[in-house]
Amino acid sequence: MTYVAVSALSHPGLVREHNEDSLVAGPWTLCSTVTENPQTLVFPLGTPLVVAVADGIGGQPGGHVASALVVRQLALAGPGLSDEDDVREVLHACNRRVYAAAEGDGPATMGTTVAGAVVLPGSLLAFNVGDSRIFAAPRDGLLQVSVDDNPPTPPGQRTTSLLTQALGGGRKYHAVTPHVRACPLAAGDRYLICTDGLTDPVPNDVLDDLLREFDDGRAAFELWKAAIEAGGPDNITLAVVRVVEQ
Repeated sequence: MTYVAVSALSHPGLVREHNEDSLVAGPWTLCSTVTENPQTLVFPLGTPLVVAVADGIGGQPGGHVASALVVRQLALAGPGLSDEDDVREVLHACNRRVYAAAEGDGPATMGTTVAGAVVLPGSLLAFNVGDSRIFAAPRDGLLQVSVDDNPPTPPGQRTTSLLTQALGGGRKYHAVTPHVRACPLAAGDRYLICTDGLTDPVPNDVLDDLLREFDDGRAAFELWKAAIEAGGPDNITLAVVRVVEQ
């Protein structure tokens, strides 16, 4: 039997008052939640399984609303996401829904990033809009498979909070160009899906070291701990995905 273990947590960090991140793993969602102990869920490999994080845009009044809308939409659509076109279609639908919510009774502008994966037998569909990230985490080195939607950083600066596209985020509707990539998948493969509250303060080599040393819930905890020890400047949401054959 082959199954997928998803170890996840979401935390506001040490600076932000509120958590505007959200997370989905299959039908399970975390929205504006505070967790310090990772939750590990196990799913049989078969039906498409979506695992994703969404980071509400800071400085806008409805970031938490936008991120929650997106992960709930993904939770509903997840079992039907069987190819890259399906993933692009649902991300376009999420974008329209965020804009529609802002135009209704919601705040004038709100937006969110999203990054995640659809786990299928034999393959994984990685997707993102914005600067939340997906990494393949084999034992021989971390590899980013998402594409950052950020402008070039100035010399000597490692990160930036500026975005070139997001779901929602403007007063007028703007279409997005989702990044979607198919990756082969086999037993033993691991992936890290996270918001920039992890990757901004924690360099990739530290992420790599921790993922080499730990698996599942312990890996998720140590990653969160590293972000906290680096100052916890932003909300931290992450999921460690591992394919296990038993």
